[in-house]
Amino acid sequence: MDPVAATLVILVLAVAAFMSNRVPIGIVAIGVALALFFTGVLTLPQALAGFGDPTVLFIAALFVVSESLDATGVTAWAGQMVIGRAGTKRSTLIVVIALLVAVLSALISINGAVAALLPLVVVVAARAGITSSRLLMPLAFAASAGSLLLLTGTPVNILVSDFAAAAGGRTFGFFEFALVGIPVVVGAVVILLLGGGLVPERTGALMPVDLVRHARLLRQQYSLTLDTGTLLGPNTGITEVVVAPRSPLIGKRVCAGMTTPDGDLVVLAARRGDEQLKGTEFLVQAGDALLLQGAWDDLSRRSSEPGILAVDDPQRLRRSVPLGRGAKRAIVILLAMIILLATGLVPPAVAALLAACALVLTRTVTSTQAYHSISWTTVVLIAGMIPLSTAFIQTGTADLVAGWMLSALGDAGPHAALLALCGLTVVLGQLISNTATVLIVAPIAISVAQALDLSVQPFMMALTVAGAAAFLTPIATPVNLMVMEPAGFRFGDYWKLGLPLVLFFLLMAVFYVPLIWPF
Repeated sequence: MDPVAATLVILVLAVAAFMSNRVPIGIVAIGVALALFFTGVLTLPQALAGFGDPTVLFIAALFVVSESLDATGVTAWAGQMVIGRAGTKRSTLIVVIALLVAVLSALISINGAVAALLPLVVVVAARAGITSSRLLMPLAFAASAGSLLLLTGTPVNILVSDFAAAAGGRTFGFFEFALVGIPVVVGAVVILLLGGGLVPERTGALMPVDLVRHARLLRQQYSLTLDTGTLLGPNTGITEVVVAPRSPLIGKRVCAGMTTPDGDLVVLAARRGDEQLKGTEFLVQAGDALLLQGAWDDLSRRSSEPGILAVDDPQRLRRSVPLGRGAKRAIVILLAMIILLATGLVPPAVAALLAACALVLTRTVTSTQAYHSISWTTVVLIAGMIPLSTAFIQTGTADLVAGWMLSALGDAGPHAALLALCGLTVVLGQLISNTATVLIVAPIAISVAQALDLSVQPFMMALTVAGAAAFLTPIATPVNLMVMEPAGFRFGDYWKLGLPLVLFFLLMAVFYVPLIWPF
């Protein structure tokens, strides 16, 4: 088969597979790479080159950095410090939440920022008497806007920077994205405020843990006199476990105040149904509830042992405690990585890998945490789709599609070409990953820029802005899906507020970006 025809067929099949949601994203990406090899479009090293690409390693390392800030309570602390002082007025809360998640998204990716702030936002909404859906949609949309503030905001930023350099331009600076990111965030916040009536009021299916309320309930139910800080602190905490049937604990003698055989945990109190078991020893029975106190690591280890069912996962509780163990180390290592990225002393992948290694070596995160924190779906998606971009360029497919586009536009000018490219990016971005979308459209945009003898910089930056405009469907980005269940959203709830944002992002991409990065 002709290489150009084979590349286009593989592209169409990949987009169809992405849209079907029946084939795992990672399998589609790997299938693309293998299809390019079996059809002879690329050699085997070229088809698998994405898995060793520095961009992929950079993105994987950033997931570890994000995990360190979340696991040590840095994001919980930032959220409580800022949102906790915003009062109960909805407009003020939206502004504060939007700006906070935008800054965090720029530093630790949109997925990490929304995952960290989502429980806090739901708790704040409940305390303020506001339906959580009215705050969660602004949370998700502002995160996408905030991804444009810094190089580390989203994988798309890193990809377009590399594309620009490979096409004869230059890489974008670490803070350079803020030139478009800041006005985009400001405009998005204004639209979120004015469009508050476009967000439906729904009842969510998830209520996260409110630490203050949680500690108060445990004190009441188990007649404890300890204060909240003692129950849930940076280094130690509590967890409530239920003795399962056939548990090895059944028949053991226990009393409140005793330690476990290893001496790592203390049994603060116990209950059997509505009866409190205190004072004297008792024989453990199936269904007994035990309140255990100790170091967070010990609680996590013990609660995962056979025969014990944790009512609340200790790791989940730990992440909600502000500034836990290792928080200072995480902040210092993050700042060091930012300095390396901003100054360009080492390549971006090296800076991120150094930060990830430092976090493990300083025991800020464990090696197991580091491996589990990486979104392997994202890594495999990018690694598998990079060869498709290579095929687009190498086979001349990008030039062919660019020629079709320019013929259709005639003498309309560079802004029309930019609008067509951004429009294609926005449409595809509502149906498939914006990362995959940019990997598909970027080679075409480069060919268009070269055919018109224009700078590639405005085209790449415009694709970044258009790629972030994923607001019309819940499947457009992971964060849209992330807030869907807690807010109780339906599939058709997103486009009403999302459409004004998409139009704003398109205007910024087509008309504002060329003012900063001229054609």
